[in-house]
Amino acid sequence: MMTTAIQRRKLSSLLLMLILLVASLRGTAQPKAFSPISQILKNIQPPQFKKTTYNITAFGAIADGQTDAKPVLDKVINLCNVSGGGEVIIPKGTFFVGGSIVLKSHVNLHFADGAEIIFSSDEKDYLPAVLTLWEGTELFNYSPLFYAYECSDIAITGNGKINGSASKNFAKWRPQNSPEQNTLRQMGIDGTPVYKRVFGEGFHLPPDMIQFFGCKNVLIDGISITDAPYWVIHPVLCNNVTVQNVTINSHNLNNDGCDPEACTNVLIQHCNFTVGDDGIAIKAGRDQDGWRIGQPTENVIVRNCVFNSKTNGLCIGSEMSAGVRNVYMYNVKITKCLSAIYFKSNLDRGGFIENIHVSDVQCDSARSAFIRFENNYHGSRGGQHPTRFSDFTIRDVSCTRSGEVAIYAVGVKDHPLENILLKNVTVLSTPKNEIIDNIQNLRYENVLVNGIGLKEPVITGVVKLHTD
Repeated sequence: MMTTAIQRRKLSSLLLMLILLVASLRGTAQPKAFSPISQILKNIQPPQFKKTTYNITAFGAIADGQTDAKPVLDKVINLCNVSGGGEVIIPKGTFFVGGSIVLKSHVNLHFADGAEIIFSSDEKDYLPAVLTLWEGTELFNYSPLFYAYECSDIAITGNGKINGSASKNFAKWRPQNSPEQNTLRQMGIDGTPVYKRVFGEGFHLPPDMIQFFGCKNVLIDGISITDAPYWVIHPVLCNNVTVQNVTINSHNLNNDGCDPEACTNVLIQHCNFTVGDDGIAIKAGRDQDGWRIGQPTENVIVRNCVFNSKTNGLCIGSEMSAGVRNVYMYNVKITKCLSAIYFKSNLDRGGFIENIHVSDVQCDSARSAFIRFENNYHGSRGGQHPTRFSDFTIRDVSCTRSGEVAIYAVGVKDHPLENILLKNVTVLSTPKNEIIDNIQNLRYENVLVNGIGLKEPVITGVVKLHTD
């Protein structure tokens, strides 16, 4: 009996310890202790490089703004790569580069203070054509001005200046609605093998400024960019991407600031973009090409940035056919734009936009809408593949003036927008409070427009707004 009593006391003590342990675990498992943002950030780490440095002037590059530094850059980047990596240094001075700078694995192209690169404006310098993604469709085209293909641990860093010289040539091209653009899109629809989609010489689809294709562990930090040919920073099929402390002042046609496409684990922070198109446009491929490649863009953080754009501020779409999810955009200032917080697709895109969180955004002036959901953007060809929009939270955001409407949320028949929460939203001045149609579960909590609190969304039917 003595042994049984001792055993019982031991068992009671063990039970008590188990109860206390469970209670403590419950205490640490409260919702406030879990942050999806912190989980994403754990997977985003800037690449590390060897301390070895290679100054391009030591290999013969001349900073006179005229002598072509590309042969030296190619040589030094290759040397750095085969030697195990390090920093290729662009020292103080102005260097002319007659064609693309192609990065390789384990290379950090670092700009010293006062360093500047001016790119050639001659399209022939960006041949031969390389595999690239142009508005969500794969093809062989003029090389982006900075390009990397299936590399790991690459970077462009430092306080240098980069001038794309696009206003002398590429920026004068007008690819929108051109026969070339339509041909490429038809190739995507038809499933034409990519090796047969050869554009480049004789065609007029301008290249991106920076496109890293199929890379991992990417860093772009500190640089200033002007006069870009097309989309400015365009990571494609990349994992672990950091874009930070970057200044863009580029006003050409389709000069989006940063367009992560089919990428995972992306951080964009402390950037200041003044651009000719969208500030941020998160993408995931166009139509059949997006479905074929099948890589969604997910786990994206945009924070602590300032945007001034001719079109939209924070944007997802319209090329998003593989889907976009798990996006967090916060602490953003938008000075001027067309629409400030904008989610766009059309009835051919398919895919989804889901689990999107936007907070602490302040907009001075939106010419069209402050908050805008639109899944029939620019119409459609057949309308057989509507996009699913679901699970959006937009909170603690404000706009001084919205030119057409405060809130535009229009789905399509049989494919409504779903599960949208607008909380602590303020628009001081706008001609129209809302345009709402085809939505399930749109909730307002403390939504104030023109000084009046909006209680329940009012279905108004479809009214088209201005588009970029």
